[in-house]
Amino acid sequence: MKRALVTGGSGAIGSAICRGLASADCEVIVHANNNLSRAEEIVRSIKDQGYVSCAVSFDVADADASREQLEKLLEDGPIQILVNNAGIHDDAPMPGMKPGQWQRVIDVSLNGFFNVTQPLLMAMMRTRWGRIINMSSVAALMGNRGQANYAAAKAGLHGATKSLALELASRGVTVNAVAPGVITSAMTEAVFSREQIEALVPMKRAGTAEEVAHLVAFLASEQAAYISGQVIAINGAMS
Repeated sequence: MKRALVTGGSGAIGSAICRGLASADCEVIVHANNNLSRAEEIVRSIKDQGYVSCAVSFDVADADASREQLEKLLEDGPIQILVNNAGIHDDAPMPGMKPGQWQRVIDVSLNGFFNVTQPLLMAMMRTRWGRIINMSSVAALMGNRGQANYAAAKAGLHGATKSLALELASRGVTVNAVAPGVITSAMTEAVFSREQIEALVPMKRAGTAEEVAHLVAFLASEQAAYISGQVIAINGAMS
């Protein structure tokens, strides 16, 4: 049984990814930062289905705390599937954006990728099999007003994804990014009206967290062994 870590696993997309990987017979480690109780709820729901899961909490922006927790997890064996899903928004037009808004979004969404991924690589490489999936956003592909910080962080992930894929290709480890568009969640419902979604998305609807999770589960599978270094959009034909 392969072990999978999903950062930001307590959110809408993260929890769907956790359930999808569990149904693929992975041991799923559900990560949260401030919402450990929600991560534990997801763990219970996964265990109720007969699968193996546990919860872990740390701030991915804190390099020392991340490494400490990851080293504890590695005591039970290598993590071969990593989904870097942790990320935050702190939106503002750049003329009015505060330095702290820029820095915190970069710290979580981009530096957090390094803080979590780097400590896991040697153990993963030794198994000669691994899947790293970095969750990006349509904002990194198209830009979005008020999200220069978020778009920059996620676009940075694209370069890191392609470079790391080259470094790990000979070790049986694939590295890809997934860039969702408008996905149904409490946040999108508060931001987008149905009319706005129909205007933005050629398919005239928001995607679902489960649809994103299906893509992630495929990229984490044996069937995706020859896909690496790619940024795959799932956005209802937005361009």
